[in-house]
Amino acid sequence: MTFSAHAIVIMGISGCGKTTLGKGLAEATGYRFVEGDDLHTAENVARMSAGIALTDDDRWPWLERIAEELKTAREGDGRVVSCSALRYAYRQLLRTRSGGPILFVFPKLSADIVRARLRNRPNHYMPPSLVDSQMATLELPRPDEHVLTIDGDADPARCVDLVMSYLSTVPETPRPTFSHI
Repeated sequence: MTFSAHAIVIMGISGCGKTTLGKGLAEATGYRFVEGDDLHTAENVARMSAGIALTDDDRWPWLERIAEELKTAREGDGRVVSCSALRYAYRQLLRTRSGGPILFVFPKLSADIVRARLRNRPNHYMPPSLVDSQMATLELPRPDEHVLTIDGDADPARCVDLVMSYLSTVPETPRPTFSHI
C-alpha cells in the first residue's frame, strides 16, 4: 500500500455498510477495526433507540472520542473506523485532531435501500425512522475533500477490493480529490 494514511474512516448513514466494509478493510490492511457505534455514550444510544435524532451537541463529544482513537493510530498500527461523519465539519474535526492523513470512504446508498437494511438488521439500536434525519444531516463530500465514494450496494468483497486497489495507486501525500467508483 503506498497511501500514507494511518487511518481509514468508513463514513455514511446508518445501514450503508460501514461495519462490514470496515472489518473487511481491517483484515486486508492489517489495521485494527474500531466500531464507532461502540464509542457513543449510553445517553446517545438511548436517544437513538427511542427514535430521537442526535444533535450536534450530542455528536461532538462522540467525534472527539473517535478523533482520539484515530490519533492513537501510528504507522504500522493503523485503524479502520466506522463513523457516520455526516457533515463536513465532523470530517474536518477528525482530520485536524487525528494527527495524520485519513482516507474517508463513503459507501453511498439510497434511503430506501438503507431503510430495508435497517428493518432486517437484528439487535441494533438505530431504527429505520431515523434514516430521514440522517439523510437530512448528510453533507455529501465536497470536491476538495479526500473522500473515496463507492457503490454501497455492491458486494462487500468487491468494495474491499476497490478500496485496496485505490490505496495501491494513490500518492503518498493525499490529494484533495473526490473520487467516484
